[in-house]
Amino acid sequence: MPTTTETTAPEETEALAAQLAEHLRPGDVVLVSGELGAGKTTFVRGACRALGVAGAVTSPTFTIARRYDGDVPVSHLDLYRLGDLADEDPALLADELGPDRVAFVEWPEVGTPAGLDPERVVAQVRLEHRGGDRRLVVVRDTRPSAPPAQP
Repeated sequence: MPTTTETTAPEETEALAAQLAEHLRPGDVVLVSGELGAGKTTFVRGACRALGVAGAVTSPTFTIARRYDGDVPVSHLDLYRLGDLADEDPALLADELGPDRVAFVEWPEVGTPAGLDPERVVAQVRLEHRGGDRRLVVVRDTRPSAPPAQP
């Protein structure tokens, strides 16, 4: 079931992302969607801080992907400028989605990067403007539930 939270400042959005990051492991992929300026990179920045990234975390809009060193390697992808992944070389993003790193993919609506196992997508995040610094953040955990305990 999705969790819905309204944040009133970038720091609150980052703190919400940090909570999600506590449960991320290498190989996990988080899809982050929302309109331009909705706070996608702010959300990713909060998660990166919780994963031990100390340097600047900025939008990879023009570079498509950025890598960060932390307690676990992190890839931050922004598919906005690609338009359609069907026209791209399948190997273009493969290294960014490796099993040794956590990956955040902004603008997943553009398409699924080739080779991405859907079972590796552990969360889908949607951010919406609510005026000023307010954002509505919806986080849907997509991990399969643990099997019920046997009697």
